[in-house]
Amino acid sequence: MGFWDWLRGKKSDLPSSDFVEKGLQKSRQSFWGRIRAFFVGRRALDPESKEELEALLLSADVGPEATDKILSQLEASLKSTPLREKETLLDRLSSILISLVDRPFTPVEGHPYVILIVGVNGVGKTTTLARLAYRLKGEGRRVLMGAADTFRAAAVEQLRLWSERLDIPLVEKGMGVDPGAVAYETVQKAVKEGYDVVLIDTAGRLHTRIPLMQELGKVYRVVGKALPGAPHEVLLVVDATTGQNALRQAEAFMEATHCTGLVLTKLDGTAKGGIAFALVEKTGLPIRFIGVGESAEDLLPFSAESFVSALLREEPVVST
Repeated sequence: MGFWDWLRGKKSDLPSSDFVEKGLQKSRQSFWGRIRAFFVGRRALDPESKEELEALLLSADVGPEATDKILSQLEASLKSTPLREKETLLDRLSSILISLVDRPFTPVEGHPYVILIVGVNGVGKTTTLARLAYRLKGEGRRVLMGAADTFRAAAVEQLRLWSERLDIPLVEKGMGVDPGAVAYETVQKAVKEGYDVVLIDTAGRLHTRIPLMQELGKVYRVVGKALPGAPHEVLLVVDATTGQNALRQAEAFMEATHCTGLVLTKLDGTAKGGIAFALVEKTGLPIRFIGVGESAEDLLPFSAESFVSALLREEPVVST
């Protein structure tokens, strides 16, 4: 299965937990390891153990809304359907976690397929864009990148370096240019020259800076003028290590533009990882990709089954 199929939201042949368990090792060995240990030998959930589980989920950055939903669903599930002979409470929790974070992705048609990358400073937007470009090119797609982050010279330079390294063309006008103009020209070039995919980088902005957030909405509208129906995806990049602050970022960006999916980066750098459940519950958006390392191959299409399995998998016993 190719990357283009992943982009279209197909479920088959997505990466197994083997591909993500190394990246989630820190989370699995800390907070999620404690959650797993909590269930050992338990066949029921009494008020005291429910309170203990609630504290563990909150400490893992699952968030109050998602935690309440998990606990209520677990209680209801156990009441309606008692555990089978070989089924464990952890099995039941796992299925609930999968259903909670597994949101359908509904693709739209578009050629070229235009993707806008948004998020605050430092979350890895430009690197995410480059990794997507790398994978798309590897599947034989003609990719064009646009450097619409014109507020920082370093941002344009970074994307220029990626363009040279990956041998993927880039539309850039330097620092201080109207970002909407860069985005418009990028899409026009893609239409005229028959590119398959357009990836547009935008300025990292604090979600508390209202004028900058409004400008992001302008970029979104300009892209639609260049190609009706575009952008076909607006990917909100979120740093998993920022914890609950990521929820406030997501809310602000969803108000400024029509986000369609999440990219959760730096999962290999957090000992919690539960922010994925909090974000999906809060925004209703599907997680499209996760970053679990430094290489281009470490940006993976998201699979709820693989993600939950990697968090709850039992650590192998290493003999000495």
